[in-house]
Amino acid sequence: MKPAVFLDRDGTLIEDVGYLRAAKDLKLFPWTVDAVRALNQAGLPVVVITNQSGIARGLLTEDTVLDVHRHLSSLLTDGGARVDAYYYCPHHPDGAVAAYTKRCDCRKPGRAMVDSAAADLGLDPARSFVVGDKWLDVGTAGAVGARGILVRTGYGAGEEQQPQPNVTADIVVDNLIEAVGWILRNLPNHQSSIPNHQ
Repeated sequence: MKPAVFLDRDGTLIEDVGYLRAAKDLKLFPWTVDAVRALNQAGLPVVVITNQSGIARGLLTEDTVLDVHRHLSSLLTDGGARVDAYYYCPHHPDGAVAAYTKRCDCRKPGRAMVDSAAADLGLDPARSFVVGDKWLDVGTAGAVGARGILVRTGYGAGEEQQPQPNVTADIVVDNLIEAVGWILRNLPNHQSSIPNHQ
């Protein structure tokens, strides 16, 4: 069971352009490739977890999301970086498409995307990190026992000014590359799961 880094997509890994309806509109932050590559080099699985309510709202399709993720992976690969897996939630309780209009456990701050990744990839959420630009992301970290990092990109600077009850980030940083630096300095002790017999 390995620690991992769970990354929000829009506003954290890539610029938030609203509902991203075409892969060609994807814009990386200048530091994105370096940040992901540093996590790769540290041996940390990198998993994207993203709410995509635009599917439920009828603004885009699951195929659109998959196209965006393929394009993102291609851009990262060109820079020697990679995302190990992508998980997205297509649901929203106020959707316009019946098949996706519901309350669910996968929409952040729910934990189902993290649980699915943990089962698929052999990850230990309690030794992991969740990075995002919304309190929803930090809430997901709390739900699974991970450490939560709020970045000020995307919606993050505004979110920082509106603290939420019962949701506390372990740290607030300017962007993903700063988050990665903090993660690499605070990696959990790989021996921490061994009982201490005294």
